[in-house]
Amino acid sequence: MKVLVVEDDAKVGRFLVRALSDEGYAVDLCKSGGDAVSQAQTGVYDLIVLDWMLPEVDGLTVCRDVRAAGVTAPILMLTARGETKERVIGLDSGADDYMVKPFEIEEFMARVRALVRRTHGFARLRCGDLEIDRVGHRALLKGATMNLTSREYALLLHLVHRVDKVVTRAELLTHVWETSFDPGSNLVEVHISRLREKLSDYAWMIETVRGSGYRLRPAMPA
Repeated sequence: MKVLVVEDDAKVGRFLVRALSDEGYAVDLCKSGGDAVSQAQTGVYDLIVLDWMLPEVDGLTVCRDVRAAGVTAPILMLTARGETKERVIGLDSGADDYMVKPFEIEEFMARVRALVRRTHGFARLRCGDLEIDRVGHRALLKGATMNLTSREYALLLHLVHRVDKVVTRAELLTHVWETSFDPGSNLVEVHISRLREKLSDYAWMIETVRGSGYRLRPAMPA
C-alpha cells in the first residue's frame, strides 16, 4: 500500500512518514505542491495525505489539479484551519476527509484506515485463486493466509497490480525496494524464488520472461 505525504514542514513530514511506515505502508514524502501534482499522477499511490498550507502551490490547488487530472486516490487534507467554512472548502475541492492540526496520531491512523475501507475496489485484489487483502496486509491462497514477509507481500502486491503484464527488474527495485540503484545482486531473484516456494503448487503463477522480467498469470497455461 503506497501513500504520498505532501508536507513542507520537515518535522511533521518525518513524523507522518514514520507513523505510516510503522503500520506497514510504503511512503513517499513530497514538500512542494507542484511536485505533488506530478507525483500523484503516476497512479501508484493508494492514499494522499495533503497539507493545505504549502509554499507556491497550496493544498487546495493541488487537490483540484489532481482531481482534474483524473486521480481517484483518496485524499486526507491536513490544516491548521478549523473553521467550518474552511472544512467545506477543502472537501469541495476534492478531499475525502479533513483533519485539523494538531491531532492525535491514533485518530490520524484511524482515518487513514477508514479511507482505505471506503475506497471502492481497493480493499481486495484477486488473481485466480490468489487474493490480496490490502486492509489486513495479507495474501491468501485458496482462502488460506500465506506466511509472507513484508517485502514478499509488497512484491506480490506489485505483481498483482499488473496481472498478465511484464514487470521489469528495474520497476520492482523502484516500487518494492524504493531505489533506482541496482546493486548488481540477485536481490529480486531471491525474493521471487521465495515467493514461488510459498506459492507451492501455484509457483507457475510467477512466470520468468527471459530478458525482460516477470509476469503474474491468473491461470495455468494450457
